[in-house]
Amino acid sequence: MLSTLMAEIKEFKKYSILAPICVSVEVFMEILIPFLMSKIVDMGVEKGDLNKVVIIGAAMIGATVLSLIGGALSGHFAAIASTGFAKNLRKAMFDNIQHFSFSNIDKFSTSGLITRLTTDVTNAQNAYQIIIRICVRAPLILICAFIMTVIIKPQISLIYVVAIIFLGIVLTTIMTRANGYFKQMFRRYDDLNASVQENISGIRTVKAFVREEYETKKFNIAAQNVYNMSVKAENLLVANMPIMQFVVYTCILLISWLGARMIVSDTLTTGQLMSLFTYTMNILMSLMMMSMVFTMVAMSKASGERIAEVIEERTSLAAPRDSVSEVKDGSIEFKNVSFAYKVDRNLCLTNINLNIKSGETIGIIGGTGSSKSTLVQLIPRLYDVSKGEVLVGGLNVKNYELDALRGSVAMVLQKNVLFSGTIKDNLRWGNKNATDEEMKRACEYAQADEFIMAMPDGYDTWIEQGGSNVSGGQKQRICIARALLMKPKILILDDSTSAVDTKTDAMIRKAFREEIPDTTKLIIAQRITSVQDADRIIVMESGEVNGFGTHEELLATNEIYREVYESQMKGEDE
Repeated sequence: MLSTLMAEIKEFKKYSILAPICVSVEVFMEILIPFLMSKIVDMGVEKGDLNKVVIIGAAMIGATVLSLIGGALSGHFAAIASTGFAKNLRKAMFDNIQHFSFSNIDKFSTSGLITRLTTDVTNAQNAYQIIIRICVRAPLILICAFIMTVIIKPQISLIYVVAIIFLGIVLTTIMTRANGYFKQMFRRYDDLNASVQENISGIRTVKAFVREEYETKKFNIAAQNVYNMSVKAENLLVANMPIMQFVVYTCILLISWLGARMIVSDTLTTGQLMSLFTYTMNILMSLMMMSMVFTMVAMSKASGERIAEVIEERTSLAAPRDSVSEVKDGSIEFKNVSFAYKVDRNLCLTNINLNIKSGETIGIIGGTGSSKSTLVQLIPRLYDVSKGEVLVGGLNVKNYELDALRGSVAMVLQKNVLFSGTIKDNLRWGNKNATDEEMKRACEYAQADEFIMAMPDGYDTWIEQGGSNVSGGQKQRICIARALLMKPKILILDDSTSAVDTKTDAMIRKAFREEIPDTTKLIIAQRITSVQDADRIIVMESGEVNGFGTHEELLATNEIYREVYESQMKGEDE
């Protein structure tokens, strides 16, 4: 974990080094001040030597100024280093997420990834700033102050040895137990974020079904779980302060008693006793700072582990070194393909054998849960097969560069997604260099041009996040146009015309036949009318191919297809 996180310091190493150096200057000057103060008392005040008072006083002022400068610079450099570190962590996670396969994404919830990119990184940032400042300052003060007490009076320094050992044991015990609670707390944060995300993204559904009270109750439960786990962790951490105070007061009482006896016996001067009290506070304050560091590290350790999980996750879709960078044509072949999601290990597809020629239009129908979407997701290698192989353009999909393969396979997913921006911005996801003419033509094929031109700003109309300001049918047609702009060799429509009327659906299919005849088209649909004019139709049932042929062949030979056709045609007649 540590090596993974530290690798993201990168260009901020300079500031990460300068901050501790400046802290060291601050500490050395700070430790020097009590020593100089004791010299003023013993050599200047008590002996009445004004010259010594002035000289040593000037040295104290110089040490104070240097200490202040060192402290200010260390804070400045630590802030730059920690914020830069946080920026790199977010970038590293986000970049790695972009290369995840669907199976990688399935390991992490959306809300969990958001928590890691926000709350967890903030914890890591705060911890890092403390580490390069407080983690340097506290031990240095402790060591230097302890050395000074040994120089002044070795016998009294033994008090600090006992105090340090005692506190070390206590703080280690607290941190170990608190770490477990913090891990659980961040998992509760994931649940809380999931509740918020679902509610906001589905707010229209919530209001339509009058479920505000239910959603509020669900959120309150998630918030209460975070609260309960936070309280458990904090109940452990609050023990720090009373334990520290007990040690501080005990040390002060012991030093006062021993110091007074030594002054009476002339084995300790007044100036030395004053310095010892100052060093006592330095040592004990450094211990308090270290306890704060332990608290922060306990919290950030759990966050760091969660961040490292995302950065260290490696895509399961690695391409070979001699990968192919061009797809020859749109032919598709499934050879003895079986597939199971890693989540449940149960086979979703079993022994699939299909041979699709380049340029064919293939319809795919089947009941809910028959794995129609899973079948087509294997083509652009969104998942890897569990057994067998999928060939595109005559080659196994595993032999292609992912960008080359997916650049040749355009997919309009079952759940259409539009991003905030203009319609042009969304269309250029298909081709970032698309001209206005090309966009208009693609929209004409997708039957989207008419409604776009009817909008006040036409193709410059702003689309809200998720496409919430356009209808479901409009969203589907924009997504189809976006896919067409890729000029793919294979076009997959995963139930992507379900929200459009049958006339518009027929016009889209007509445009496909006439305008992109060389593109292989796979159309998943629930309506028989959407696939009956396809070259061939695949009938799926329980993850297996139940039938594969033309509309007429399936009507004659496939019971499932015939039943669906008759039920839908009967419904239309009625």
